[in-house]
Amino acid sequence: MIKPRKRRIKAPVMSVRILPSAMTVAAICLGLSAVKFALDGRPTEAMAFLAIAAILDALDGRLARALNATSRMGEELDSLADAVNFGVAPAFIVYGTLLSTSRIGWIVVLLYAVCIVLRLARFNAMLDIEQPDYEKKYFVGMPAPAGAIGAIGPLAAKMQFGDGWWTSEPAVVIWMIGVSLLVVSTLPMRKIHTFSVPPSAVAPLLALLAIGVAAAILYGYIVIIAIIVAYVIHIPFAIRTRRFLAAHPEVWDDKPRQQRAARRAIRRAQPHRRSMMRLGLRRPPRS
Repeated sequence: MIKPRKRRIKAPVMSVRILPSAMTVAAICLGLSAVKFALDGRPTEAMAFLAIAAILDALDGRLARALNATSRMGEELDSLADAVNFGVAPAFIVYGTLLSTSRIGWIVVLLYAVCIVLRLARFNAMLDIEQPDYEKKYFVGMPAPAGAIGAIGPLAAKMQFGDGWWTSEPAVVIWMIGVSLLVVSTLPMRKIHTFSVPPSAVAPLLALLAIGVAAAILYGYIVIIAIIVAYVIHIPFAIRTRRFLAAHPEVWDDKPRQQRAARRAIRRAQPHRRSMMRLGLRRPPRS
């Protein structure tokens, strides 16, 4: 008589689907730890922990989509992590290192933290609004991670160059107010991952990435300042490009190279058009 096989009871195994949420929780812990290091007078460690938290925040969403592990709870947890890591943590870091003796320092960092929360709330509200495809290439206002990098700009300058006008109370206050206004503004900011890279430029870009990583290790404060300068410089170009796309729906379905060619052609035609208007001439009607 053949005895039936006994079923082996497998020990419960942790599902990989919770990895994105675990990364988000770890990012929150790192962000709060950055606050502790800043209050303990260790700004280098504070900025390092904040940078690692930002990297985890950038990876958790992509990992969730790759594992098909997106959930409503994960979305809410990610928004909470953004508020802590990019709103609360930079506010405490700046206050503890640069504005602790200022009479209005606490008000300024509160303004910054509130603007980050408002920006995140607006971003979540706009997810349910249908928009043209070109709008998906832009943020409305400065995104929270960029705002956090901008907020610690004066601290990075202090660590690299020492005290100066950039660490004075008026300069830091004006800087923080400016970053806060950019965060809640409606200015378009280009999303980095939407830039098209031609195949011939992949190798040079990877080489530049390697150089950037090495520079971040050796000259981290200068890299932070360079990122802030580059981001500010890109804003006028983003405004011009988005304005062109909004006014020319006929190029929405074109590839980026074709859109750039159309923009150059229209730009070359504008001086001729303006000179005709000055002379009182009109374009001949189309046959």
